[in-house]
Amino acid sequence: MPTRVALLVVLLCAATSSRAVAHHSFAAVFDASKAIRVTGTLVKIEWTNPHIYFYVDATDEKGTVVRWACESAAPGALSRRGFKRSLLKLGETLIIDGYQAKNGANLMDARRVTLPDGQILSGASAGDGGPQ
Repeated sequence: MPTRVALLVVLLCAATSSRAVAHHSFAAVFDASKAIRVTGTLVKIEWTNPHIYFYVDATDEKGTVVRWACESAAPGALSRRGFKRSLLKLGETLIIDGYQAKNGANLMDARRVTLPDGQILSGASAGDGGPQ
């Protein structure tokens, strides 16, 4: 019985630790001097706490299709300012302005998202220490 309890505790800790690590300040992951704009086709949406992620396929300067992971604020914060999940439609072209990850990965902090109809949404996390 004690072995089962210990195993349960280990499994619960492992299951919750990735979410705790995922919540971070802007400066912990992104570089405020690496402002970028990515235009790409929306291919995946993860509308979960503590940050939403959406993924776009964009063509780089060499003509290669590159997948970008775009991080934004928490779902509740986005919804309160009018950025609803239903506005993101797979297959549509988005323009995302933000800041690249410090390590140079294809990960960006999506501060502004422009939809195909021209509507501009703020994806920034309030008070995260990043540029506004």
